[in-house]
Amino acid sequence: MNTSHFEGTVFRHTGSHYLVKNNVLHKIFDCVVRGRLRLHETTTTNPVAIGDIVDCKIISESEGIITAVHPRRNYIIRRAANLSHEAHIIAANIDCAYLIVTITHPRNAWTFIDRFLVTCEAYNVPVKLIINKVDVYCDAENEEKERFKQIYTQAGYEVVEVSAKTGFQVDWLRGDVCGKFCLFSGASGVGKSSLINALDPALSLRTGVLSKTHQKGMHTTTFYEVFEPASGGAIVDSPGIKGFGLIEMEKEELYHFFPELFHMAAHCKFNPCTHTHEPRCAVRQAVDDGRISPERYDSYLKMFQADDEKYR
Repeated sequence: MNTSHFEGTVFRHTGSHYLVKNNVLHKIFDCVVRGRLRLHETTTTNPVAIGDIVDCKIISESEGIITAVHPRRNYIIRRAANLSHEAHIIAANIDCAYLIVTITHPRNAWTFIDRFLVTCEAYNVPVKLIINKVDVYCDAENEEKERFKQIYTQAGYEVVEVSAKTGFQVDWLRGDVCGKFCLFSGASGVGKSSLINALDPALSLRTGVLSKTHQKGMHTTTFYEVFEPASGGAIVDSPGIKGFGLIEMEKEELYHFFPELFHMAAHCKFNPCTHTHEPRCAVRQAVDDGRISPERYDSYLKMFQADDEKYR
C-alpha cells in the first residue's frame, strides 16, 4: 500500500483550496490542485467539483495535492454567472438530489424548478422534490401545495412534504439520506440548512431569515460544502440559486428531459416533432386531455422558445 498517496472525495472548495476526505482513513486533508490539472482545457469554471473522487499526494500530515480526477458517473451543471460560454459543476457523483421548494415564504418560480429537474434528467441524477414549511401554509396555500404535488407526481417525481420547524417527516428524510451522497438545492430561504440541522442538530449550520420586503431568502450558505449527519450519509449544502441556466443541450432534445412529454412523444404523427405546432402531436393532445399538466407544458415552451442568454 502506497501511504504517500490516497483516493478521496472532495468535501469543500474555498478559493484555491479543497478539503478532501481520505476514503480509507476518513481523515480530511487540505489540498490544492496540481498546476497541470488546473490548466487543463475545460469548458467549466471548476475542474474539480464537490463530490469528485480524486487521487491525492500527501505532502504533510494534513495537506495534499490533487493529482487526478476520476471520471464522474453524473453531475449537476449550470451556466456560470456572467460567463455565457462557461459552466459551473455544482456537485458530482450524486446518489440523489433533493430540490427543496416552498409554496410561499418564499414563493418559488416554476421555471426554476423545471430547469433544475431537466438538468437532473439530462445528467442522470436521481431527484426528489421536498416541500418544506408545510406547518405555515394557510388554506389557499395548501390548495396550491396539493396542485403542485399533483403536477409533479403526474410527471413521475416523488414529492414529499416536510417541516424542519416541527419535525414532520424529518425521520423519513433522515432515513432516505442515510447511505447516500446527496445534494440539497433550492432557492434562498426555502430552508435547506434548517433541514440539515433538523437531521442532526449537532451540525449547527447557520440559518437566515426572509427579507420582509420581498419575501425572498437571504444567503446564509456562501459555498458548497459536505456535511455528514450522525445517522449516516453525506449532504452537499448549496448556496441559494436565483436562476438555473441550461447548458450543453440542444433545443430539439429538450422534450427528452420532461419524462411525461418524452413518454407521449412516441405517439406523435411526425418525427421529429417539436411539440409546439405540428398537427396530430400526441404531446399537445395529452395537454388538452389533462394527461400532461399545462404548467409543465408551459415551462417546456418557455425553455424551447427562450434565448439561452436570458436564463444565465
